[in-house]
Amino acid sequence: MDPVIHVNNADLVAKIARLVKERGWNQEDFARHADLNRQTARQIMLMTGDRRLRNATIGACARALGLTVSELTDVPLDRLLSRMNLQSPEAAPDDAGLRRLYEQATQPELRGWMERNPERTKQLTEAEIDELLSLQGTGGPLTSLGVEHFVQVIERKRRLIEQVHAIAGTEYLDVLEKMVELMYDKIQPYRNRA
Repeated sequence: MDPVIHVNNADLVAKIARLVKERGWNQEDFARHADLNRQTARQIMLMTGDRRLRNATIGACARALGLTVSELTDVPLDRLLSRMNLQSPEAAPDDAGLRRLYEQATQPELRGWMERNPERTKQLTEAEIDELLSLQGTGGPLTSLGVEHFVQVIERKRRLIEQVHAIAGTEYLDVLEKMVELMYDKIQPYRNRA
């Protein structure tokens, strides 16, 4: 059986609930990020129940929030909140691309996705930000197919490019080059062949 960490349970639950809300997560987002069952996430978010938090639950919450267990249990809430605000993409003056994405995201679907997925948002490159912003508009692709669809496509392309770069540095460069040429020729049926 997993022992309970000796902290004031009510205070810790309230701290976790506040930090989760600052992340912009709802109960379902919190359960998914922390890999908790929905009932546990609900009890933490609503600060209900007399159930004491186990070490595994506290550890899962800390990891989801980007903290260590000792930070979560020992650092005062106001210090954690100020640290989170300094790290949020909206407040990061050194990252013009993310600031631009937050400022130019006019569709609620895109803004909501960014709030629910801050880590994935931070991984977007300038070109990927431009691509997402270009898909906005009333009745546009972001509305009809959803932001998650387009971000998954962007992430797939990023992974593929990373894999191609890795392969290009090996003895399989010739094979890779031939495969890419074949596929490129296939998508260029009207290309002028001289």
